[in-house]
Amino acid sequence: MNANAMARSGRLGARRAARGSVTEGAGRAGLAARGVIYLLVGVLALQVAFGDTHRQADRGGALDTLAGKPFGVVLLWAIGLGLVGMAVWRLSVAAFGGAGPDGRKPHKRLLAACGCVFYACVAFSVLSFAVGPHGGSGSSDKQSRDITARALGLPAGQWLVGAVGAGVVVAGVWIVVQAVRRKYHKDLKLGEMSRRSRRVVDITGVGGGVARGLVFTAAGAFAVRAAVDYQPDRAKGMDDTLRSFAHTPLGPSLLACVAAGLVLFGLFSIALSRWCRV
Repeated sequence: MNANAMARSGRLGARRAARGSVTEGAGRAGLAARGVIYLLVGVLALQVAFGDTHRQADRGGALDTLAGKPFGVVLLWAIGLGLVGMAVWRLSVAAFGGAGPDGRKPHKRLLAACGCVFYACVAFSVLSFAVGPHGGSGSSDKQSRDITARALGLPAGQWLVGAVGAGVVVAGVWIVVQAVRRKYHKDLKLGEMSRRSRRVVDITGVGGGVARGLVFTAAGAFAVRAAVDYQPDRAKGMDDTLRSFAHTPLGPSLLACVAAGLVLFGLFSIALSRWCRV
């Protein structure tokens, strides 16, 4: 066997190992953990829509809710470790490519690399909260304002914040379009799913994806406004973004619809942990 063949064989072996049972289990655990967080955020947002305005409808609120339950610390550790698994899975996809015919395309691997960084940060936040809730996640709104204020203080900070906000808006629109077109089908084991399972996944995937995309789009728009007005307080985290839907002409009913959509997305992520081709 010549050197090129050996190198090729080595790469194939590494790719198989990366897609092995450990990485697959990590990915499925991560999808389930993400689903639980979105499910809790959606429930909290529903409570806000129906008048319980003291709730914090974001990841910090979801973690607080879990911490107050029996075996709450165990659940927090499980979710945190699940998100570590998600980061490991995305790192594997970035390094070796993912499942499916387009799994090795550059844009897929770049998105996976970004996802690895994002989920690593989220996992660190959750695990820090599990270690000591008083030093935990905190309000997403305060975090957004603080980060925006620091960014605006940089040279060309307004352009930077505006560009990031515009990118989040584009991402939100893309999420909506992908959900409506049911692009997630190419990542599913459709042949192993019953007709009823497909119907449930489509309901949760479309409804949840549209709601998630709307939240992204609104959050990005607020960031753009913060950049244009040079006012960090204009930026909003998850909680304030969700509450902003209640201040539209449709009132709390729109917030309730978006919140229900986030619950659907949570269920969709949990379904993906079973049916996704990892």
